[in-house]
Amino acid sequence: MANMNNEQLNRMQSGKGFIAALDQSGGSTPKALAQYGIQESSFSNDEEMYTLVHEMRTRIIKSPAFDSEYILGAILFENTMDRKIDGLWTADYLWEKKQIVPFLKVDKGLAELTNGVQLMKPIPNLDELLTRAVERNVFGTKMRSAIKEANAAGIREVVEQQFAVGIQIFKKGLIPIIEPEVDIYSADKTKSEEILKEEILKQLNALDTDVKVMLKLSIPTVNDFYSELMSNQNVVRVVALSGGYSREDANDRLAQNHGLIASFSRALSEGLSADQSDNDFNNTLKQTIKAIYDASIT
Repeated sequence: MANMNNEQLNRMQSGKGFIAALDQSGGSTPKALAQYGIQESSFSNDEEMYTLVHEMRTRIIKSPAFDSEYILGAILFENTMDRKIDGLWTADYLWEKKQIVPFLKVDKGLAELTNGVQLMKPIPNLDELLTRAVERNVFGTKMRSAIKEANAAGIREVVEQQFAVGIQIFKKGLIPIIEPEVDIYSADKTKSEEILKEEILKQLNALDTDVKVMLKLSIPTVNDFYSELMSNQNVVRVVALSGGYSREDANDRLAQNHGLIASFSRALSEGLSADQSDNDFNNTLKQTIKAIYDASIT
């Protein structure tokens, strides 16, 4: 792993805090902007939309509340990686100015529902994207699949696809965050999680000892259900998504899972708006970050 940053790896392995997910992409960007108080009438094309969302993310990242005391890493969307903050590439700004480890979302969204799951769509230019991520000093990646039903064949397929792409990513010198999200509203969520854990363990046991991955999972129905994954030699860290729970609910559930840390996106920007004064914006963000941090260090 020639270009693996050991300082960043140590921080992700043993640091206290959580990962901020700032990676809403094409489809979810208008929703993220609307939540922030910027309506679709404020932009007329994708470029204008991405400029506005970059301004929002820049405001979050530059806020004094966005502090490495609480935040270990941040997940960026490709468009954010390719933009700058104060003359530095976003990933460099995060690490050099904030000591926050940069990740990149690499998936292209979800395929249609089959066997109770949604696999990732093919990622045609993945190799080129990973090369660019390495050049931009990104540490790791993130990619999401979705599990809607406790269908053993479907869940196996999701996990196999995630690990196959994950190994490709690791070989490029990046740490993959493998994210097979179980739908929190699924009628058989507990059963899905049992099958999922079994399939993840199968894949982990097949890895060479030097291969490192991270896992991003829905907060399990049974507390501490993923502790076995946390102690696996190939796993850098297990992080949790908020998955549609309100921030308060997500924090409560997270706090009951020891060693599980947050990687929240919507729950992180809840309550922030474009027309807030910097003072109000920073205070709101500070309270949010502190609450998510507290739930992550249990």
